[in-house]
Amino acid sequence: MVDTQVRHDWQRQEIEALFALPMNDLLFQAHTIHRQHFNPNEVQVSRLLSIKTGACPEDCKYCPQSARYDTGLEKERLLEIEKVLTEARSAKAAGATRFCMGAAWRNPKARDMPYLTDMVKEVKALGMETCMTLGMLDQQQADELAAAGLDYYNHNLDTSPEFYGDIITTRTYEDRLNTLDHVRAAGMKVCSGGIVGMGETATDRAGLLQQLANMPKHPDSVPINMLVKVAGTPLAEQEDLDPLEFVRTIAVARIIMPLSRVRLSAGRENMTDELQAMCFFAGANSIFYGCKLLTTANPKENTDMALFQRLGLNPEQGQAAVLEQEGDALKQAVQHQQAKQAKATGAFYDAGAL
Repeated sequence: MVDTQVRHDWQRQEIEALFALPMNDLLFQAHTIHRQHFNPNEVQVSRLLSIKTGACPEDCKYCPQSARYDTGLEKERLLEIEKVLTEARSAKAAGATRFCMGAAWRNPKARDMPYLTDMVKEVKALGMETCMTLGMLDQQQADELAAAGLDYYNHNLDTSPEFYGDIITTRTYEDRLNTLDHVRAAGMKVCSGGIVGMGETATDRAGLLQQLANMPKHPDSVPINMLVKVAGTPLAEQEDLDPLEFVRTIAVARIIMPLSRVRLSAGRENMTDELQAMCFFAGANSIFYGCKLLTTANPKENTDMALFQRLGLNPEQGQAAVLEQEGDALKQAVQHQQAKQAKATGAFYDAGAL
């Protein structure tokens, strides 16, 4: 019997032991847990939009948006709200239930907050879940975003505490953990994961997942990114990670965070259909949908839908869609009952009036 107890006291050695399991045993355990808590044939679909691109002062070695690297990326100012709403409407029409907005900042400034909160309110009014990633937040900023209705805040840990300094020097691991504390305290849901394939060891991958699983509450969403190597960044020539190690990371994340959505995130453009299928079986049940993430390529919507069809997967319907369906069902039931009553009394009934 697979243990699905939600724990927050995972030891590094326990997680490393999961990584070391024979692949069949690991996948069986991960898929069994996944099936206990989720519909294994549904995938939550999100759309990610860069609302402010480039000129970030941080030195994250993987990021083409850093002002420290020459990647040919053109800087863009913060998008107007109407442009964001146009993208959000398009995302909803294409089947996305969550709209994520990312800005290349170390942290938002006080002058940015009214604009950001208005953006959240407008996207929420479309009936979509909302998520933002804006860099570090203090408690007041987190409270303001929560009051505006922001559902999720993304702030990745990126890697293990031990390897972190090899990738980023302009903010500390503690800075990242503090932002997540502020997000939780404000009542928002946490979206936090990391990147693999940056030259880290298997122990580092275990360390990243240990940090996430031992948080006071597991992140609601755990994006697992495969490094996208961009010319001009320090990791542009990094050796590729064995794809099966990526699958192992997905599977272990599912086992130790059984109630979290595990997102198959950046890097899908270079993944085979077979690799993605293994990831879905291992417990991945969320993707970013659309032809671009923040600045890097992503499979087009029709490519994803073709893969979903081949695998027998369906996009998960968001709460707004569920409520809309329930409302339609209730409306039809009322119309049916009124039609029966009208027929019994001989009264005229116009079904199109409701």
